Amino acid sequence: MSTLDAIRDLQRRMSESIIGQEEVVKNLVIGLLANGNILMEGLPGLAKTRAVKGLAKNMDADFSRIQFTPDLLPSDITGSEVLYTEGGEPSFRFEAGPIFANIVLADEINRAPAKVQAALLEAMEERQVTVSGTTHAMPELFMVMATQNPIEQEGTYPLPEAQMDRFLMHVYIDYPDEASEAKIIRLVRGEESGSSGSGQSEPVAQQVVFAARDEIHQVTVSPTIEKYMVDLVFASRYPERYGEQLASWIHVGVSPRGGIALDKCARAHAWLDGRDAVLPDDVRAICHSVIRHRLKLSYDASADGVSANDVINEILKLVAVA
Repeated sequence: MSTLDAIRDLQRRMSESIIGQEEVVKNLVIGLLANGNILMEGLPGLAKTRAVKGLAKNMDADFSRIQFTPDLLPSDITGSEVLYTEGGEPSFRFEAGPIFANIVLADEINRAPAKVQAALLEAMEERQVTVSGTTHAMPELFMVMATQNPIEQEGTYPLPEAQMDRFLMHVYIDYPDEASEAKIIRLVRGEESGSSGSGQSEPVAQQVVFAARDEIHQVTVSPTIEKYMVDLVFASRYPERYGEQLASWIHVGVSPRGGIALDKCARAHAWLDGRDAVLPDDVRAICHSVIRHRLKLSYDASADGVSANDVINEILKLVAVA
């Protein structure tokens, strides 16, 4: 089985247990291939946690789940120095926290205060954690997948823009359609009776992911597509170039990190579709998930009921492929 076939098989197996969310599954796989962290947002009960667990279950990888709560401490995530006594001699030893895993589920990340959220920053960006002056490297395969509920307000701490920007993608999960809803009911009923019907398959090895990333590095981006991505980013920074309406909606545009994310995810999307070059459709397919959380909208946009998705749709309509 080729590397592409193995990754597509992973995507297929995930879709079997997360009914009606094919785009969500594809975005999770793209995030894995692009070596980034993902923020998942959706209403309660829409399988955010199940999606992350489905990815970890089908991979040969260590999985860790951190339930964020208001009383959580940074050391509960990173780990801490613990005093041990051996042979009558006391010594400190680092006990690694749950962040030291291949796939880390940060469940309901907006329920913990800023100090705890910030404990993830170094791990997400630098792939290391510093405790008591000593730096500890994360595993080679490392991915943080955080979830949050968009309607929760009481007892929550919204993520600051600086931390939002460190997520490669912001994946939004919506309600399934009627047919998918019926399949979900049957799936859970089968799981409860132990007759879900899905046979056990070999988990995908980490080396397959690394091989896929090597192949994605070979996916080419033409100067035309490169300029298209730059134009999309600059349309968010200088929206007045494209009209007064767009300018009235955007307060802060996309950072350079967003442009890098567009390039990474577009190449991963092209590779996953079996191509060795990026097309405009690849950029448009991942644009919302990459840019949505990096835009800071104005008061006028809020007053007009305009969402980040609406702004991105307008940018895609106004920016042409040169």
